[in-house]
Amino acid sequence: MKILRSFALIIFALGTPFYYAQKNDVGAWYMYFGNNKISNKLNFHNEIQYRNFDGIGDLEQLLVRTGIGYDLTENNNNVLLGYGFVLSQPYVNGEKKQNIEHRVFQQFITKQKFGRLNLQHRYRLEERFLEDDFRVRFRYFLGLNIPLNGKEMLPKTFYASVSNEIFLHLDSPVFDRNRVYGALGYIINKNMRIEAGYMNQIQENKNRGQIQIGFYNNIPFTKK
Repeated sequence: MKILRSFALIIFALGTPFYYAQKNDVGAWYMYFGNNKISNKLNFHNEIQYRNFDGIGDLEQLLVRTGIGYDLTENNNNVLLGYGFVLSQPYVNGEKKQNIEHRVFQQFITKQKFGRLNLQHRYRLEERFLEDDFRVRFRYFLGLNIPLNGKEMLPKTFYASVSNEIFLHLDSPVFDRNRVYGALGYIINKNMRIEAGYMNQIQENKNRGQIQIGFYNNIPFTKK
């Protein structure tokens, strides 16, 4: 509990300067990710992301994603078919609007390890059913985790996390956005970890920062 309290203080210390210095420009994302085994090969993916414009209560987007994945090799090379529900509340000419989007997506994740470096590549294709449009988008995510107080990503380990993700449309305009992320994480036990960091999102006409706090749950639904 002392470690968790210390981690919470770090989150607060990192977030406060951003909030007060740029509270009109920096939002906050609160995220839950579940990746739970339902058999030796199958996993159930589930996530909820609550995104705010100002970090407190001005909803920007609520995203719920779920899917079923299959390990091509043990704990690696995973293919997944999923569905996402997205509720967005953007400001248009100063007035808040509401949009609903349904997504079907397919993805492939592969992991690599080089000494203390833990790499993850994710390739995702999304079919986006918007209220007045249909679009197909490709995403490539490259993430790196490095343990800080040990050589392996084991329980009670702090780690640094950095990543980059690019979004590309299959029609014009091709470039959608790019996200650069850096964070500090803590592994609670073999099935749970927490992470807090800062993400900068670049779009064609916008460049905006987000404080992010995430909880990761990998508790299996079945016994080995």
